[in-house]
Amino acid sequence: MEQLLKRFNLNDNGTTVRTEVVAGFTTFLSMVYIVFVNPAILSSAGVPFGQVFMATIISAVVGTLIMAFAANYPIAIAPGMGLNAYFASVVGGQGLSYQIVFGAVFIAGILFILLSLTNFREKLIEAIPNSLKYGITSGIGLFIAFIGLEMAGILDKTAEEGLIGDLSSPTTVLSIAGLTVTLILLARNTKGALFIGMLITAIIAYFTGQIPYESGTMPIDLPPMPVFFDIDLAGVFANSLYIVIFAFLLVTIFDTTGTLVGVAEQAGFMKNGSLPNAKSALMADAMATTTGAMFGTSPSTAYIESTTGVAAGGRTGLTSIVVGTLFIAAMFFAPVVEAIANTPAITAPVLIIVGCFMIEGLSRVDWKTFDEAFPAYATLLAMPLTSSIATGIAVGFISYPLMKLVSGKGKQVHWLLYIFAVIFVIYLAFTPMA
Repeated sequence: MEQLLKRFNLNDNGTTVRTEVVAGFTTFLSMVYIVFVNPAILSSAGVPFGQVFMATIISAVVGTLIMAFAANYPIAIAPGMGLNAYFASVVGGQGLSYQIVFGAVFIAGILFILLSLTNFREKLIEAIPNSLKYGITSGIGLFIAFIGLEMAGILDKTAEEGLIGDLSSPTTVLSIAGLTVTLILLARNTKGALFIGMLITAIIAYFTGQIPYESGTMPIDLPPMPVFFDIDLAGVFANSLYIVIFAFLLVTIFDTTGTLVGVAEQAGFMKNGSLPNAKSALMADAMATTTGAMFGTSPSTAYIESTTGVAAGGRTGLTSIVVGTLFIAAMFFAPVVEAIANTPAITAPVLIIVGCFMIEGLSRVDWKTFDEAFPAYATLLAMPLTSSIATGIAVGFISYPLMKLVSGKGKQVHWLLYIFAVIFVIYLAFTPMA
């Protein structure tokens, strides 16, 4: 006990072992939905379910434990929502093998590690205007909400009249029921609302015969064997996936940095506008992304759900150790996870709701200044309409400096943005949309 107190500075941070354990359980219950949702999304791109399941947990454990021991922060890491959907869209949109796209994720992870050792990551964040940051994050939110609506059968892009699907189908009815239950839980500030909502929907699905769970299957089993380095690096360069690498890198940088700052502010870690142990914290998600790619999942990021653990009193890396330990325990529930993940109505409500969480940044866009508002608006529209996060980012990076130039404010734009604008013009001109 004394070693724990000293190792994680529990006394200095005004917390106890019991408080940290409770905070760890709270954070885990708030984010464990990723164990169900991530395999469901990536398996739709052809990645074997067991591979994604193990890779999701391995990357979460690696990143969260590095955060615990190196940075001593109560912040959990796992594969990011939106990035997994982008991964699937690249595989499907460009007709590439998932091994090639894992190669792009691996390279992005290596670059991420290198950038985390320098100050370039902070400089890049400073160079990109807030309106574009909010537009990109919100666009990704709308993008994954559309995926959730399609999985639920509420949205049907192939419908001859309108875009509404068959609302009387069993999948859609169950999705709406699950969405309603989860919204009620969230409105009542229930801890772990997303996870509890999924469990209730799964129970309904089981009794209505919609969950593909074979009788006699044991709910607890030995975890699947992990697959290591199922990657095609040569295919990345043969298909010139440089913009895809950049998109993975850019979105992960925004997501993680924004989450770290948000959680750190809530926990009171920020000192004079800076975050102590920032490089160690940033390295955690970079290592998780690289490790995840080697085992078979999309990039990882810090989870905003960590705020639930902070609200429960978590202030040190001991909270993160509890989260990592619980993820390890989840390895033994693969049969249950696979059954739930293969039932779209159970995971679709989570995507729809997480999309709502991600567009809250729109309230901070300066909508009264047109050359700030339009690039965010264009980015927001482009992502779901083109089914491509990379294309949405490209539209934003091109429109922002262009709007500033024609309005006589070109000097307000960082020189990096002009370079990116030229790169993205070339990308849109010569690369098929993914």
